Amino acid sequence: MGSGAGLAPSLSGGGPWLPLFLRRSCAAAMFISDCRREFYDVIVSQRVLLLVASDVDALCACKILQALFQCDHVQYTLVPVSGWQELETAFLEHKDQFKYFVLINCGANVDLLEILQPEEDTFFFVCDSHRPINVVNVYNDTQIKLLVKQDDDLDVPAYDDIFRDEEDEEEDSENESDGLEPSEKRRRFEEDVIERTMKRRQRREWEARRREILFDYEQYEYHGTSSAMVMFDLAWIMSKDLNDMLWWAIVGLTDQWVQDKITQMKYVTDIGILQRHVSRHNHRNEDEENSLSIDCMRIAFEYDLRLALYQHWSLYESLCNTSYTSASLKLWSVQGQKRLQEFLADMGLPLKQVKQKFNSMDMSLKENLREMIEESANKFGMKDLRVQTFSIHFGFKNKFSASDIVYATASLMENIEKEGPETTNFIKALDSLSRGNLDKLHQGLDLAKKQLRAIQQTVASCICTNLVISQGPFLYCSLMEGTPDVKLFSKPVSLCLLSKYLLKSFVCSTKNKRCKLLPLIMAAPMDVEQGTVIMVGIPPETESSDKKNFFGRAFEKAADSTNSRTLHNHFDMSIIELKTEDRSKFLDALISLLS
Repeated sequence: MGSGAGLAPSLSGGGPWLPLFLRRSCAAAMFISDCRREFYDVIVSQRVLLLVASDVDALCACKILQALFQCDHVQYTLVPVSGWQELETAFLEHKDQFKYFVLINCGANVDLLEILQPEEDTFFFVCDSHRPINVVNVYNDTQIKLLVKQDDDLDVPAYDDIFRDEEDEEEDSENESDGLEPSEKRRRFEEDVIERTMKRRQRREWEARRREILFDYEQYEYHGTSSAMVMFDLAWIMSKDLNDMLWWAIVGLTDQWVQDKITQMKYVTDIGILQRHVSRHNHRNEDEENSLSIDCMRIAFEYDLRLALYQHWSLYESLCNTSYTSASLKLWSVQGQKRLQEFLADMGLPLKQVKQKFNSMDMSLKENLREMIEESANKFGMKDLRVQTFSIHFGFKNKFSASDIVYATASLMENIEKEGPETTNFIKALDSLSRGNLDKLHQGLDLAKKQLRAIQQTVASCICTNLVISQGPFLYCSLMEGTPDVKLFSKPVSLCLLSKYLLKSFVCSTKNKRCKLLPLIMAAPMDVEQGTVIMVGIPPETESSDKKNFFGRAFEKAADSTNSRTLHNHFDMSIIELKTEDRSKFLDALISLLS
C-alpha cells in the first residue's frame, strides 16, 4: 500500500509540454466517428485482448462484442479486471502476444500510456462510461481510440488551452549582434530582455489558466452513455443486431439506473432510443405461431412498479426491501411498520396474499395490482413508484424485468459464498446473461434477495443506533468489524448500493434541513489482517441531483496532504482503500478541504 495517491496516477493530463505523439498543428479530439471502419474493421483480422471491468454494464457490452466476434470468427482472449492493479498485471502478462487491446468500462479516466508504458505498435480501443475522459487519452492520435456516443456532452477543453509545444525559439542574439555598434548591441540586448520577460509572464499566465481549466474539467466524476448501448449501436450499424444484443443493451442501461449513476432525464432519453429498437425487433409477436414457440424470446416496453424483484419474491418482502418504499414509509421504525399495514389495507390486499410468493397470488388480485398499488402509493406520498422499463419473456413461462437481471448478475459477481479462483464469479455472472443459463440466473436472484435483506437490515441498524453523523461538509458512517453481513460490504458495488440506500433513508428520517443536502462517506472493514478499510463517497440525495461526484479529487488531495496510506485501485475514483490507523487524519483533511 503506497502513501499518497496510491496506485492510480492523477487524473490530470500530465504537464503542459507535449510528448511527441501529441504534437500536432491541428488537434481534433480522438473520438471514433465511424465505429465500423475505425474500430471493428481494424480488429476483425487481429488477435484481440478484451479487458473487462467488474460491473453489469461492462458484462453486457462484453456479451454483445463476443457475439459479434463469434459471427466473424475473431480470435480473442477475455480477461476480467476489477481494478488498476489487475489491469496493469493483465497488460504486462499479455503485451508480447497481443497488439490490440479493447478496454470495457476501464481506462478512460486516467493517462493510459503513463500507467501501461506500451510499445509504439500497441493500440487501445477504450469503451468506458467513466467521465471525465483524461485529456491525454482524448488528444492522442496514434495509440488510443475512444468509443464514445457522438452526442454525449463531454466538454473537453480545447487542445491549445492545455497543451503547447516547447518553445525552442530562443534566438541566438550573440550571432545576430555580431558586427553591430556597441550602442545598437545594448539596445538589442534590452529588447531581448523585455521580450523574454513578456514571454515568461505569458507562459505563467497560460499555465495558471491551464490549471484552472483542468480543475474545472476534472473536478467531478460522472457517467456517460452505457457501454452496452455503445456496443449495440456498433452491431446495429453493421446490421448484425439481434434481440439478445438489444436485451443486453437494455440491461446495461438499467444497471446505470439501479446503481444511480445517471440522471432520470438521461435514463428516460436512452429508454426512448432503445424503445424504437424494441418495436423494430419485436413487432412480429402478435403472430400466434411465434408467441407460442417454446424457445422464443420477446422484449416488451412497460411501465412497471419500482419494487425490487417483486415477481420472484413476495410483494411484502419486496416492499420491505426496496429502498424507495422502505425509506418513504420509514420501515425501520414501529410507526413505519404501522404505515405499511395501513398501506396494504388501503389497497385492500389480504396479508396472506401479500406474504406468499407473487406467482401464487390470486389471478384476480394480480390483474389490477399495478393500478391498485399506484393509487394507494400516491396517498402515502410515493408518487414515483412507476418506472419506464422493459421485460423479457423466454417461451411462455419465464418473465424477467431488466432490473431483476441487474440485481441477479451483480450479486453473482460479488458473491462472498464462493469457492475457487477470483474469476469464477465473473464467469458465472457473464453466463447468467445468456438465456440458456436460467439456473445460474435463478441462483443470482436468490443471492440478490439475501443482499437486499442485508442492506435493509444494515440501514435500519445504522439509523436506529444513530451511526450516521454530520462531520460538517459531509455525513459519515462507519461499519464496525463484527457487524452482520460486514463481509458483503467490503465489495464495492454492494457498499455503493448500501450507501445510496442509507443516504435516502437518512434524508427521510432526519429533521435537520441542512443534513438533508449533504453528501455521504461510508466506510467498511476491507481486510482485517492488513488493517484496511474500504471507503466510498456519494453525492447528496436531492431531486435535482446531476449525479456528479467530487469525492474522487477530494480523496486524492486529502491523501496527498496527510501522507495517508491509500490505494486508489478502483475504476470509480470515489472508492478508495485506506489503512485503518490513517483514517482519522484522512477524514480531518477532508473536512478542512471541503469546508
